[in-house]
Amino acid sequence: MRPLVRAVLRGSLRQVRYVHVIAPRRARGLVAQVYRETEGEFGVLAPPLALHSPAAASLAATWLMLRETLLVDGRVSRSVKETVATEVSRANDCPYCVHVHQAVLGTLPPQGIDSGLIEWARTTGRRAQGDAPGRFLLTAGQAPELCGIVVTFHYINRMVSLFLADSPMPARTPTPLRGPIMRTTALAMRPVAPGPLTPGESLGLLPPAPLPPGLEWAEGSPVVADALGRAFAAVEQGARWVPEPIVERLRSRLDLWDGTAPGPGRSWLEEAVSGLPAEDVPAARLALLTAFAPYMTLPTDVEAFRSRFPTDRELIELTSWAALTTAVRIGGRITVPRAAGPV
Repeated sequence: MRPLVRAVLRGSLRQVRYVHVIAPRRARGLVAQVYRETEGEFGVLAPPLALHSPAAASLAATWLMLRETLLVDGRVSRSVKETVATEVSRANDCPYCVHVHQAVLGTLPPQGIDSGLIEWARTTGRRAQGDAPGRFLLTAGQAPELCGIVVTFHYINRMVSLFLADSPMPARTPTPLRGPIMRTTALAMRPVAPGPLTPGESLGLLPPAPLPPGLEWAEGSPVVADALGRAFAAVEQGARWVPEPIVERLRSRLDLWDGTAPGPGRSWLEEAVSGLPAEDVPAARLALLTAFAPYMTLPTDVEAFRSRFPTDRELIELTSWAALTTAVRIGGRITVPRAAGPV
């Protein structure tokens, strides 16, 4: 069954829009290494990872964050982790990720989930998050994993909303088959080798780097802190060509952002790019859409960006940088509910 699911998912790589995914048989270097690790330890080469393949460092960064927060066994059960991934995706209006992670959750042993956890996950993007209700608590040892998942999925949701359709199922899949196919796919999302994944084994894909400011909650897990530091530095390095006015404009908008969706309409976007040099406006518009409303992105936005920056690598590097800059900023405002003790 696993080879069939892999074949189906590899076919679904054609769902990725705006960029050409590097086919596994053509992958070389870092891209090939990440592909091998992904298929061996995640069970499948999923489109949300593969869409990053034109920019190898962004691909590796995404895999590091996903593996070391969600997939590795730690202080928090996989059911709780998948619940957080699902609820962050729901809050970001990312139906693709909701479908996938709800399906995975349905294959795991049932576990009572405190309502406070769900509310906490849904509100982590807001400036005024407040304390989670109910009995939900995090120790200092658990916080890196769950807060790391929050950052990872605020990032992944933005990239998926921009580059993928609303459903992981091909549009022509008959409705009665969608549920069984999703469950079969979820069951295949397991390591090929038996036993739990060893923490930290993906870190060598990227060079060491310090933890970004604001993510001090990650220090309770050296592996999670290392993964986030390496991932952020690699994406920042990949986007070093982004014009400084665009960098400053995104940062200034994030300083004022309360975490809620903009709109309705796109008048906010035109106001956000006003005063920038004309040649920077298309890239600034795309960066701001990625950060605040990726679901509003139109093909014309991508075409305008490509008029100055024509390659798939540049498109992934810009959007990856905007998405991760936003996710890390969100990570810096997470309320960790009464974390206490190392356990």
